[in-house]
Amino acid sequence: MAAPLVPDVPPIPILGGTGALGTGLALRWATAGASVVLGSRSAERGEEAAAKIREKVPEAEVRGMENADAAKEAEIVFLTVPFRAQSENLGNLQEALEPGQILVDCTVPLAAAVGGKATRTLGVWQGSAAQQAQEMVPDGVTVVGGLHTISAPNLHDLDHELDEDVLLCGDKKSDKARVARLIELIGGLRAVNAGSLEMARIVEQLTPMLISVNIRYKTHAGIKLSGLPDADHWG
Repeated sequence: MAAPLVPDVPPIPILGGTGALGTGLALRWATAGASVVLGSRSAERGEEAAAKIREKVPEAEVRGMENADAAKEAEIVFLTVPFRAQSENLGNLQEALEPGQILVDCTVPLAAAVGGKATRTLGVWQGSAAQQAQEMVPDGVTVVGGLHTISAPNLHDLDHELDEDVLLCGDKKSDKARVARLIELIGGLRAVNAGSLEMARIVEQLTPMLISVNIRYKTHAGIKLSGLPDADHWG
């Protein structure tokens, strides 16, 4: 059953949210009492995915919409599409995204996008998928890179107790802090300030490394940093 709706938290739009990562995040946020909007190429597909989450979490506030409509639901939106679909989706969102919004790009340029191995990445001219996204979004929209190392199977397994760090890359600390507050609604996730958007070129490389480790150990390991202070470092 969903927790009571979290006060003062706007809906959380997840664009391209019908895949494993998007629906996993939606499931966890809905369980925590957040309102979620699942975006897709069609409103019908988004609503189908939302209905499956409502079946698992009764009374969850989850809706399905077409991506462009979902993007208008809040100032912070999440993009959870495979790398091969990133450019197309951002191109289709040119009229939907507005100055002042924050786009959280979760894309990883895995070689699997072109038939290669998921344990390898593709070279991106801009340096990273997040930096490519920043070049593609309309002027005034800020990109924050994050959620690259979170296991979708772990998100979907509500019996699994999360205990992972989410590395956030972005050029404005205030933007990362706003994203961090949404991420930390999910129990067991801690948002970590990983530096400027340029750092996304390093953080995105952790995904194929984790895939390689998880294949060998037959698990879904994540990232956890030691030695960080317990105090709120976003203030």
